[in-house]
Formats: sequence, structure tokens, C-alpha cells
Amino acid sequence: MNSINNKKNIRIRRAKKVRLHLKRLNKIRLVVHRTSRHIYAQIIDSNTESIVVVASTLEKKIKKNLIYTGNKQAADVIGSIIANRAINKGINTVSFDRSGFKYHGRIKILAESARKAGLNF
Repeated sequence: MNSINNKKNIRIRRAKKVRLHLKRLNKIRLVVHRTSRHIYAQIIDSNTESIVVVASTLEKKIKKNLIYTGNKQAADVIGSIIANRAINKGINTVSFDRSGFKYHGRIKILAESARKAGLNF
């Protein structure tokens, strides 16, 4: 019974629509995923479907500097780290793929932090 419209299925449906649109554009995308305990960010090249840059709160260097890994402060740190790593790889412009999550809270903080660090989207 996957046709039940629960919160997760609605989010996945939103994410599929956005990803299909971004694949048609053939752009590099910044994909964000969040759980209650962690936040993950990846930059994926749409042409080769390969992951170019990764940052998450699971990394030991990042985790030890944070009190809690599932809050806005952690999202701010991940946003600046992913932007710095992308710029070091020569990626300046990306499309933002929020994985169907609403653009507020931790997702918004991560995006704003990446923009402040120099990533354009």
C-alpha cells in the first residue's frame, strides 16, 4: 500500500519532480538530505551521475566541533564546508535539490551558508 499519502511519500513525490527537472537541465546539483540526528550534503554531476563532493555531520572532524548534529548550527557548518570543498574542486554554480524537504529551518540555513561561502545557485 504505497499509494497512501503519508508525509514520507509526499516528500518523495516532490523530490522526484524536482530531480526530473534538474536532470533535463544537465546541471550539477547540490543534494541535501536531513534526518532528525544528521544532515548530509552532496554535489552530484548530472552528466555522469557521480558524486563530486560530500559533507555530512557523520564526519569525525565535523562531529567533534558540534554539540548536537541535528540542529541549525550543524546545517550552517555543513553548508559552508560543502561550498568550500566545491569551490576547491572548481565548482562555482550548482542547482539546489532539497530532496522534497520544505525550504525552511535547517535546509534554508544550509543553503544560505553555502551562498555566503561563495557557491552560486
